[in-house]
Amino acid sequence: MLNLLLLLDSGIGLIGAGIGAGIVALGVGIGIGQIGGSAVSAIARQPDAAGKVQTAMIIAAALIEGVALFSVLTCLIIAMK
Repeated sequence: MLNLLLLLDSGIGLIGAGIGAGIVALGVGIGIGQIGGSAVSAIARQPDAAGKVQTAMIIAAALIEGVALFSVLTCLIIAMK
């Protein structure tokens, strides 16, 4: 009985880690999509500011990707535990 509970507990942890990694990927995709759409809209309104907008967009996307990497690694650490 105890072995079954331990197996069930580890299975639930793996499911939770997988769901967490999926939510992270979904959030990152939505966030970067919004950044890209806003940047395109800003460049369409003021083409002269394209360089500044593009630089800010790339920096923001890189920061979001960094947070996503740490979040996915956290989920993997939970899954390996």
